[in-house]
Amino acid sequence: MYSTQMDAARKGLITEQLRLAAAWEQLDEEVLRALVAQGKAVIPANKRHKNLVPRAIGRTLKTKINVNLGTSRDCSDQEAEMEKVRTALALNADALMDLSSFGNTHSFRKRLIDESPVMIGTVPIYDAVVYYNKPLREITAEEWLATVRMHAEDGVDFMTIHCGLNRATAERFKKNPRLTGMVSRGGSLLFSWMEMTGKENPFYEHYDELLAICREYDVTISLGDACRPGSIADASDAVQIEELIVLGELTRRAHDQNVQVIIEGPGHMALDEIAANMKLEQRLCDDAPFYVLGPLVTDIAPGYDHITAAIGGAVAASAGAAFLCYVTPAEHLRLPTLEDMKEGIIASRIAAHAADIAKGVNGAREWDNSMSQARKNLDWKEMFALAVDPEKARRYRAESKPELEDTCTMCGKMCAMRNINTIMRGEEVDVI
Repeated sequence: MYSTQMDAARKGLITEQLRLAAAWEQLDEEVLRALVAQGKAVIPANKRHKNLVPRAIGRTLKTKINVNLGTSRDCSDQEAEMEKVRTALALNADALMDLSSFGNTHSFRKRLIDESPVMIGTVPIYDAVVYYNKPLREITAEEWLATVRMHAEDGVDFMTIHCGLNRATAERFKKNPRLTGMVSRGGSLLFSWMEMTGKENPFYEHYDELLAICREYDVTISLGDACRPGSIADASDAVQIEELIVLGELTRRAHDQNVQVIIEGPGHMALDEIAANMKLEQRLCDDAPFYVLGPLVTDIAPGYDHITAAIGGAVAASAGAAFLCYVTPAEHLRLPTLEDMKEGIIASRIAAHAADIAKGVNGAREWDNSMSQARKNLDWKEMFALAVDPEKARRYRAESKPELEDTCTMCGKMCAMRNINTIMRGEEVDVI
């Protein structure tokens, strides 16, 4: 018998979840088992998520992407969010995170888990505010923890919990002014609660109780970065690093209890700082999988932050990040629409795949080689089939029809591929 995927791995057991995850990675089961046993990879798989198709997350594995969705007070249409779920699944997202902060969050969460075969994550602190529906300062430590248990019982596979924002880190934050302060929504709620009540972070103070809940249901704890930088000016500062040190200590305590851990990271960060931050996390947190939001490499691109995040995500994943949280063009502006979400997913998948090529992940280059062969052959049908977004590729070609089927409207008869293929066959090249 075993309590969690980590516990099983440490006992030398190959669970069904690990077997399936290893097969998808094209990886030897024993290799993945060793990574899970060491905490260098996780398999988020709540015992109550019955239709889950398990995936492993780790630095040396295929880079995974997460898609955030959920209702807010201003946009509370659950059916619209479920349409996003279906689209995200069709676009091969690896995980979905429910960030709902308004309405019947419990029914939406249950429906999401029941209908989704991918990993499901949540941030229980948001739901506590909705569920208890009372002033923030009146929510008790027991109620914060009870919300975590409720999510675990529902079948959530991983939860973001801001355990590292203790009183000492909060004091460091107050003594070291930042350009953009604290931009983590969960972190800001928790910091405000601590300031209003004068109490310690309940998730830090009662960490052992939190771990017991996670161990009971095999919930992977995603140690949230309340002090992540919200601007490149705040990246790699004392507050961010102090919290990361605390998260490393909490990681070791969780591993001692056979609880799987993901570490959340930045945020906004200049391009030249990313690789060093990835290495620092590996060192301080025993190489637990690193989950990054972007990072966004510049602050000037509202409306295009899926691009700034994809640039940072590719660099981060090639340097050691294991899990990319997608960012949409609507970041900082509004709740994403369905089209915003699609653009964010595609950008994040491109970043993840680019990193997998750099990491030498099994099968990554083969996809590109197949596309290159199709281009050489001027095989449009095969190119569309291999494209990360086949629908857009087909639409672009259909909107601008060439004179000849084996060309496009950019080059026409001057197409390099067409002419080299022709001349290499010993035939006359005609460009007139």
